[in-house]
Amino acid sequence: MHDDRKLVEERIDRMLRERIAPAVYAARIPLELAAWHVPGEPVPLEEALAATYEPFAAGTRWGRPWSTTWLRATGTVPGEWLGRRVEAVFDLGFVGDWPGGQAEALVYDLSGDPIKGLEPQNQYVPVTGPQVGLMLEMAANPDILADGFLPTPLGDLATAGDEPLYRFAHADLAVLDEEVWHLRLDLEVLRELMAELPQAEPRRHEILRALERALDVLDIHDVSGTASQARAHLAAVLASPAHASAHTISGVGHAHIDSAWLWPIRETQRKNARTFANVTALARDYPEFVFAGPQAQQYAWVKQRWPEIFDRIREAVKGGQWVPVGGMWVEADGNLPGGEALARQLVHGKRFFAEEFGVECRGVWLPDSFGYTAAYPQIARLAGMDWFLTQKISWNQTNKFPHHTFWWEGIDGTRIFTHFPPADTYNGTFAGSELAHAVRNYAEKGAGTRSLLPFGHGDGGGGPTREMLERARRLRDLEGSPRVVVQPPDAFFAAAREELPDAAVWSGELYLELHRATYTSQARTKAGNRRSESLLREAELWAATAAVHAGFAYPYDELDRLWKVVLLHQFHDILPGSSIAWVHKEAEATYARVHAELEEIITAATTALAGTGTTPWVFNTAPQPVESVPGGGMARLETLPEPGAPVTVEGTTLDNGLVRVVIDGDGLLASVRDLVAGREVLAPGTRGNLLQLHADFPNQWDAWDIDAHYRRQRTDLTHADSVTVVSRGPLAGAVRVERSFGASRVTQTVTVRAGSPSIEIATEIDWHERQKILKAAFPLDVHADRSAAEIQYGHVHRPTHTNTSWDAARFEISCHRWIHVGEPGYGVAIANDATYGHDVTRTTRQDCGTTTTARLSLVRAPQSPDPEADQGRHRMTYALVPGASIAEAVDAGYALNLPARVVSGGAGPVPEPLVSLDGRAARIEAVKLADDASGDVVVRVYESLGGRAATRLRASFPITEVTVTDLLERPLGETLAADADGSVPIGLRPFQILTLRLRRR
Repeated sequence: MHDDRKLVEERIDRMLRERIAPAVYAARIPLELAAWHVPGEPVPLEEALAATYEPFAAGTRWGRPWSTTWLRATGTVPGEWLGRRVEAVFDLGFVGDWPGGQAEALVYDLSGDPIKGLEPQNQYVPVTGPQVGLMLEMAANPDILADGFLPTPLGDLATAGDEPLYRFAHADLAVLDEEVWHLRLDLEVLRELMAELPQAEPRRHEILRALERALDVLDIHDVSGTASQARAHLAAVLASPAHASAHTISGVGHAHIDSAWLWPIRETQRKNARTFANVTALARDYPEFVFAGPQAQQYAWVKQRWPEIFDRIREAVKGGQWVPVGGMWVEADGNLPGGEALARQLVHGKRFFAEEFGVECRGVWLPDSFGYTAAYPQIARLAGMDWFLTQKISWNQTNKFPHHTFWWEGIDGTRIFTHFPPADTYNGTFAGSELAHAVRNYAEKGAGTRSLLPFGHGDGGGGPTREMLERARRLRDLEGSPRVVVQPPDAFFAAAREELPDAAVWSGELYLELHRATYTSQARTKAGNRRSESLLREAELWAATAAVHAGFAYPYDELDRLWKVVLLHQFHDILPGSSIAWVHKEAEATYARVHAELEEIITAATTALAGTGTTPWVFNTAPQPVESVPGGGMARLETLPEPGAPVTVEGTTLDNGLVRVVIDGDGLLASVRDLVAGREVLAPGTRGNLLQLHADFPNQWDAWDIDAHYRRQRTDLTHADSVTVVSRGPLAGAVRVERSFGASRVTQTVTVRAGSPSIEIATEIDWHERQKILKAAFPLDVHADRSAAEIQYGHVHRPTHTNTSWDAARFEISCHRWIHVGEPGYGVAIANDATYGHDVTRTTRQDCGTTTTARLSLVRAPQSPDPEADQGRHRMTYALVPGASIAEAVDAGYALNLPARVVSGGAGPVPEPLVSLDGRAARIEAVKLADDASGDVVVRVYESLGGRAATRLRASFPITEVTVTDLLERPLGETLAADADGSVPIGLRPFQILTLRLRRR
């Protein structure tokens, strides 16, 4: 037989493209249109209904960037169409099929009831009567990445311009020819399946000939009249069942909607409404449809602004077709939020879903974050989660992740059952290539038989479509294809765990070998988050203390609202710095308001405790002593003591008896002498706090990526404009260094304080470089084969060598408040108050030993998607701590981020700390009143050093019961007994998190 396969395939493709697809709609007539162009920001529906409309026609240009146009579409269904499936079909001027940066619309009826959304691949609205009247809220969202990663002014409303973005194509009433539509789907499913089968596979040729026979009976001049005959020739190949060993793909509807990215938060809210309206409409037509919707914040927006859509969601949840998943307030970044913030993501998310829908989320749904902290398994399990889903690790540049279904083990040993869909997408469509890739890629073949596929267009693309569900029906049991079953995620995870109870174990962080610059981009956003987390901790502690000891009204509602604002801004394209300028300008302004409100709460609480007067009261929020102030509590000091020996300043040498710091004429640390250990801290022949400027031009993904080649171009900033002593002791000695380079300027104040080995470097940067990164280097005379970096509720170790490709890929790492390098008997810590990105490398000394260089990534200058990213002023402080153990690194991180507050108050009795712990291993991370307003005190503690800890909890109020709870403050069935002195003994395993609920007498 002659091989005419290629010719037949070309025939199939052209017929689909030029005859069958155009025949899906059998007849069309235009709708009558009128438009109102909103002069400013989006307006409520009521205002749009009352506006004055002007005639509007197909072909009209519309939509300056970020603008809204309301379109009224009216018409009458022709009598001969009655009884047929009639739809209103709109093309707003869509460009390609990219859903994120596109025109979109939400369609209402004339009474104001939302119907569904319109997007590039979802252009129809059902018509149910002879008279048609629709209102379209059309959004002119620009495509920020249309030209790749070139700078564009479109991401800022102030610079986006007024030129219309779109040309309206058409608005028609049309008859959907269902038989042609089904023929098209039959042909597409089979054509795609055939293309994935081996050429020698008989099934491939069986499908080819069936397709050929179908086209042979299809009249190109009467597609509608011959579609049924063509479909009849496909029935047999569509009915042939899958092999007994076929892989099973569990499809779950999904619409990954970034809570901000290439659009502002206000546009995300509208994307939610459009997509959620689509999903609830689809659920009515397809009873087997199941949709998984994460991010409680997005539901909250819809509940507030589109209650009709929210009511439809409620009904879909009751019917089992809509499944709230993830249990998080937003899909937060997986590395940067603090431990307590990650806990609150789950607390607020799970509580919302429980209160609104009666649903207990059982798994973390986090497909698109830029790596995942090794603290996640324990945090998730403590929130009542049984499984974890991610996808982004498939983007690794260097190493292919070895598992798809596995147990993920955290730093404390907790494991959570985890799946990583082998289709390598969270925007599936059931395309043949997608399914075949999932089967080929699946790593657990021979042990497991199933994988998950989230399907649907995200980011405003409208979510799942009816075409996807029709494909799923055809693929349910089809020879040559994996079986497709649409089911809830919980059902998939239960089945996968049953067949793989002894799945492989991955221990430690899920490090993404890509997007490493998200630890640094948009530094002001990151500083705002860090400060917010610290202030929230302070506000809860002092409000709880004042409530217990002074009858203060605990601000439950205010704290709940402020937490949710901060949690929203931890979304994985806001906090990482990968959004447009509009998003980050708003974020900085929002953080300023949050900080002001939290300062008001703190001031009110501390005033309630201290009263009025001139006596200094010191409030210490950190969980360790500061100048004899008990950790995690409060005390009043009549006079502030001068701890330790005074600081002496000779020239630009600072000495406090613990460390001697020599600052040279270039403003660099020429020597850091640990006087206690009797050793030089800096590596021989080097200088510390060396600012290094690198070219920073990644291959793509400007705001996201820093590629390893950046290290090959470096300028050491060794010239200082001035070096000036600004404090000569006795409590502190300080030297200010000013230096300029390019168009930028840096002012640093190096401070040594009495009684402390810490060398603080307060840094102000006026930054005007482009596509560069500024790092601060500390070459240390320490032989370290690994570094330790703080993460949520603990720390991780990472190698400083590059023995393997996995080691080499970690050339940029994240940490929270401190990083530590050490050799047996000696270590050095670097603490920070706003910096997340670091790198740690080794250098061979001339005498053959090795030294270790730790660097902080201070600021970048990417130009996409925000061409002005990081331009302007930045303030940050970091501290070098010679001779530090891990415990002292933890101390330094808390001290820098939670400095003691000194306020004036009365001379009355001083309450003891509300709660405190003995020892240094166990730390208090949060103190608050219980969320149920019972008055119980909730304390979250963790073991910080990676060893076992025995400690005692002491409270300054009578306790009747101490209950161990989950993160949501629900009892876990364990109570702790107090000893005779009222203290409560506690034993903690390494890195264990423990939440205690203290009932007051």
